[in-house]
Amino acid sequence: MKRIGLLTSGGDCQSLNATMRGVAKSLYEAYGSDEIEIYGVLEGYKGLIYGNYEQMKPKDFSGILTEGGTIIGTSRQPFKYMRTPDENGLDKVKAMKDNYKKMKLDCLVILGGNGTHKTANLLKEEGLNVVTLPKTIDNDIWGTDITFGFQSAVNIATDAIDCIHTTAASHRRVFIVEVMGHKVGWLTLHAGIAGGADVILIPEIPYNIDSVVAAIEKRTAEGKKFSILAVAEGAISVEDAALSKKERKTKYKNSPYPSISYKIGKEIEEKTGQEIRITVPGHTQRGGGPCPFDRVISTRLGAAAAELIKKEQYGYMVGFRDGEIIPVPLEEVAGKLKMVDPNASIIKEAKSIGINFGD
Repeated sequence: MKRIGLLTSGGDCQSLNATMRGVAKSLYEAYGSDEIEIYGVLEGYKGLIYGNYEQMKPKDFSGILTEGGTIIGTSRQPFKYMRTPDENGLDKVKAMKDNYKKMKLDCLVILGGNGTHKTANLLKEEGLNVVTLPKTIDNDIWGTDITFGFQSAVNIATDAIDCIHTTAASHRRVFIVEVMGHKVGWLTLHAGIAGGADVILIPEIPYNIDSVVAAIEKRTAEGKKFSILAVAEGAISVEDAALSKKERKTKYKNSPYPSISYKIGKEIEEKTGQEIRITVPGHTQRGGGPCPFDRVISTRLGAAAAELIKKEQYGYMVGFRDGEIIPVPLEEVAGKLKMVDPNASIIKEAKSIGINFGD
């Protein structure tokens, strides 16, 4: 009898259920429902720490391909606090190991982003059998070309920009659409290009506000009556990029603006006299159901995770490179971010059609 755990951790996204379905259906096909037991660990690592889990049945994985979110819940448990006892003195790592053994698991399948993978690697180093799957709308996990949830979020953010076009043109205004992405700009970059943004600001390319203003004024001089900026929530000015992390944290804490887009909007307004409007799609970007592309990727990744379990190849993340599914050693993934290269061809191509990046 094989006993497999499923755990979803960190922020939710559209394709968690689709991916778990891929894992479960492949395992049931391989072993038969009488020879395998699947346990859902509830609310992420929190469930593993405090022993909250439930046995799942084949019917639990029916009808969830198109359902967003996660049927077993999720939570954020920061990696940096994993070795810090909880308020009652509980050793979290020991508790996770004990509950893994209590469930008599052969393997724990963990779906999550960067912090999730750091903890997964910790569990691997502690002797547990784990296989991971790359989940995040940010597409910033090292070792994979794409993460499930990313394309669905791109579609939503692009739709937001598309919808802004009509009102921006009608009122002849400058609109800023703030896209999710604190540390990396993949989502803003793809949505910005797909949505026809005139300016794209991402964390990897610190912006000069005068360059942004010049791009807007150039459009105005050419007779174009509106401009659209796609701004990552982690966009950073050249001046702030020169500060230390501690100095930036203090500055942002004392900022009068709710987010970077409002600061940029105010500066543009002061320098151009143009009316600025700001739209923040926020959590809608990781809500709703998965797009068809993500359903396919999730199914493939899930099936590949099941294959690793059948071969007893543990300690890997299932990645996607050059159109193929590959196992990536967890130690190569944990603690790394896949950033946008400012010199990447996609940036050069965007610039070649006139998109301004504030540099």
